[in-house]
Amino acid sequence: MNQKRTFGSLLTLLGIAGIIWGAYAFLMGGDGGVIGKYTAAVPFIVGLIFFFSGINLIKTTKDEA
Repeated sequence: MNQKRTFGSLLTLLGIAGIIWGAYAFLMGGDGGVIGKYTAAVPFIVGLIFFFSGINLIKTTKDEA
C-alpha cells in the first residue's frame, strides 16, 4: 500500500469538500451570520491548495511493487 498515494487521495477529497463548502458559503453571502461573504472565500482557497497538492502528489508518486 503506497502511503503517498493514499495521502494524496485524502488531500484531494478534502480539497473537493473545501471547494464546495467555500463556493456555497460565498454564493449564500456567508456561512450563517458569523462569516462574511469575502471571508467565506478562505475555505475555497484552502480547498484549492489541498486539491492541487493532492493531485500533484498522486501524479508524481511512482508505482513500486
